[in-house]
Amino acid sequence: MSRGLVRSDAGLLEYESWDLPQAAARTYPHASAEDLYMLMNWFSLAFLFDDQFDANSAGHAERVTAVAQEMITIPFRPPGSLPDVVCPITEAWAEVWSWLSEGMSESWRNRFASSWARFLAAHSHEVRLSAAGVQLGLDDYVALRRITVGIHHSIDAAERSRGFEVPVQVQAHELMRAMRNAAADAIAYMNDIHSLEREERRGDPHNLVTVLRRDRGWSRQVAIEEAVRMTNRHLNLYERLESKMPELCDELGLDADGRRSVDMGVEGIRNWIRGNYDWALSTGRYAEAKAGAAAEAERKGQGAVDDLLPPIGTFEGPLK
Repeated sequence: MSRGLVRSDAGLLEYESWDLPQAAARTYPHASAEDLYMLMNWFSLAFLFDDQFDANSAGHAERVTAVAQEMITIPFRPPGSLPDVVCPITEAWAEVWSWLSEGMSESWRNRFASSWARFLAAHSHEVRLSAAGVQLGLDDYVALRRITVGIHHSIDAAERSRGFEVPVQVQAHELMRAMRNAAADAIAYMNDIHSLEREERRGDPHNLVTVLRRDRGWSRQVAIEEAVRMTNRHLNLYERLESKMPELCDELGLDADGRRSVDMGVEGIRNWIRGNYDWALSTGRYAEAKAGAAAEAERKGQGAVDDLLPPIGTFEGPLK
């Protein structure tokens, strides 16, 4: 609470119910205790910012966009630079990025920053769609959801958590890109199933089950069953693609160290698929029923218990 990321007792109770230490430990099981602490801090600012996207008050999209643009910019500035748009989220990200990028190559930093930028830009687009009352069809939704799920940069962070890097020629290969996309899709659909009740309470139209119901005219149960089938199809696709990785290593002529890095990279993807699933089963973030301030915020369309964004109309120059 001293950093301003949580501003009320009710907000603290809601935050603690998410159990983000478990999320970090399950998705990055090989990280040291020190690195897990900072990964949890990253999860904290990211999840708290994610909830800021869900409000629907006047001018909210502009506030979200201003902070998202600042968070996109931070990794491309000299290390230690202070944010221009100052709020708890941007200050926390500037600190976490200094740690997260430490010891990693310029290639890795650019890859992570690019994935992070696409994720935040897609979220900003999504909040503007909501503000305009636009409802996406299935094809447009799944294309956007692949980015807003935030898995690509999360997979990149698995390399930082173990101090290795997947060779650039592997990352650039079509097979690796397809694997990462299949994993992102599967995790996105699982997340939408787990979070369905939460997003229904909030009236959030950006959920696979909700989109299937609207796009296909199906019942809630039929839409859930199709979402499960879509998840399984992408998990099966991921497994088929992963089985081809040894052939890719042969094709590229990787040495033993390169192959070991590829194996750890693949393991990092698998840890995210399984770890995210296990955490989602127990976290209070996706609880079917909410009470107190969290339920009240959802009912009022506030999204988050605490408002962490700068005031509207104050984005020119540093904010205090």
